[in-house]
Amino acid sequence: MAKEKQIIECVPNYSEGRDMSIIKQITDAITSVEGIKLLDVDPGEATNRTVVTFVGEPDAVVEAAFRGARKAGEVIDMRKHHGAHPRMGATDVLPLIPVAGITLEECAELARKLAQRMADEAGIPCYAYEASAFKPERKNLAVCRAGEYEAIIEKLSNPDKQPDFMPDGLKDELEQYKTGGDALPHLATALKTGCTAVGARDFLIAVNWNLNTTSTRRANAIAFDVREKGRPVREGNPITGTPKKDEQGNVTYKPGTLKCTKAIGWYIDEYGIAQVSMNMTNINVTPLHVAFDEVCRCAQNRGIRVTGTEIVGLVPKRALIEAGRYFLQKQNRSTGIPEEDIIKIAIKSMGLDDLKPFNPREKVIEYLMEDTAGQSAGAHLLPLTVKGFAEETSRESPAPGGGTIAAYMGALGAALGTMVANLSSHKAGWDDRCAEFSDWADKGQALMAELLALVEEDTAAFNRIMAAFGLPKKTDEEKAARLDAIQSATLYAAQVPLHTMKASFAAFEICKAMAENGNPASVSDAGVGALAARAAVLGAGLNVKINAAQLKDRQQAEALIAEANDLMTKADECEKAILAIVESKL
Repeated sequence: MAKEKQIIECVPNYSEGRDMSIIKQITDAITSVEGIKLLDVDPGEATNRTVVTFVGEPDAVVEAAFRGARKAGEVIDMRKHHGAHPRMGATDVLPLIPVAGITLEECAELARKLAQRMADEAGIPCYAYEASAFKPERKNLAVCRAGEYEAIIEKLSNPDKQPDFMPDGLKDELEQYKTGGDALPHLATALKTGCTAVGARDFLIAVNWNLNTTSTRRANAIAFDVREKGRPVREGNPITGTPKKDEQGNVTYKPGTLKCTKAIGWYIDEYGIAQVSMNMTNINVTPLHVAFDEVCRCAQNRGIRVTGTEIVGLVPKRALIEAGRYFLQKQNRSTGIPEEDIIKIAIKSMGLDDLKPFNPREKVIEYLMEDTAGQSAGAHLLPLTVKGFAEETSRESPAPGGGTIAAYMGALGAALGTMVANLSSHKAGWDDRCAEFSDWADKGQALMAELLALVEEDTAAFNRIMAAFGLPKKTDEEKAARLDAIQSATLYAAQVPLHTMKASFAAFEICKAMAENGNPASVSDAGVGALAARAAVLGAGLNVKINAAQLKDRQQAEALIAEANDLMTKADECEKAILAIVESKL
């Protein structure tokens, strides 16, 4: 199965919010990295601070974060900085946030490596905070930032307060400086840049729950019901009574029902309604749909209804997918439907379009990245219409060719098996089998997505060969490099259709299960799915062979061909077995 694309978000805070020319130099450094999508630049004059948000794949984000921090250290002088917000560095905080395909722990390790590089190459002392912290107390940003920039000499000098990553030579220079010497190069840089807190944290979703009331008091009551902190415990009257305190004199609280959430109630003039405004700090612990249901429950207990949901900013795709699947399961419906349909269920179930239209292409981080990549990379095959795809194939250009068509036939085979599973899951009288068929449909959707990706990848493999043949060949070195590139591209062009063969072969399992146990009225569709899967396996096999024949490494070539032949033989057998089942039921 195709591996999920890894995406992380980075939200650095820079200590400059007034001079837009300085801010632009920093954002230009960030966007100089290929594959980076700049989502937001939010300067604040009073705080003299700018919050920047960008996303991309891990290597690109880490490189962009480094370039941004290095540029900030060059153009911001912390010795002259003043603002309302606490700060200790030109790049004050630099969090890496997992969005898709990567864990918080992996982001924490990337953050530590980034901090080390910032110290080594840019001379910026760095603290590791949040999930990347080496010391438990340094998970708290306030501990790292204590004393702010004005305490920098003490922080750099005190072993208990020193940053986790210090530029080489800085400690020696500090000793000289404290005895009355001048600030030598490493220290001079640190005094200009200040210190940076580099870390990893979970994605934060800011969400407002719309209420059918104008009462801020009622909205606050619901917020106190659900937020993790809860509400103060009071003596006597639960609203006006004196708050209870513990032995240390701290107010005691009755916890709310939702972990990792902060919430308050307010009234919004623009909409004429009250809302529960919530920050969700860990959607792994409290997913979006769980929070929605709980706010609805607590609102109903107070005679109030949640009319909809307003997501502030962006949201990871998985939050909506998880929500859509949850509501489909509550309806006893199959979850093995296209991603677009699952997200539509999430939108309607939580009323995301209650106050204004909700466009996933503008609100979901992964879609924003896809759209940007599509604009920069030019035309793709998948967005074409069925007619356009056929016409593109018919043209005199050699790609898309047989390997691409084989991948698409495999996707159609998986799609047909999935269709039968979905029809079976919703068949009258089969409600008790919905989960069984939904599981098959989920497998089919994943397989279809993998094969559709291979539609593009097969054409890309051919283009890689053509690019290798176009390399210069004037000198012996150029000839050798060109030959190596051709062989590498040819190997890749043989491996891609082999991948297509394996993925297409997996469609037989779904088609067979549906032919045997699915809705009898759709048994012929399962049979056509098997025919498409066989054509895909055999067609991709031909492409393995024609590319393997060009490999100079004959041992590797023969291994590829042998594996292809084995799959082709098994595909014939599977197709015959499934068609026999289909024929017996016609």
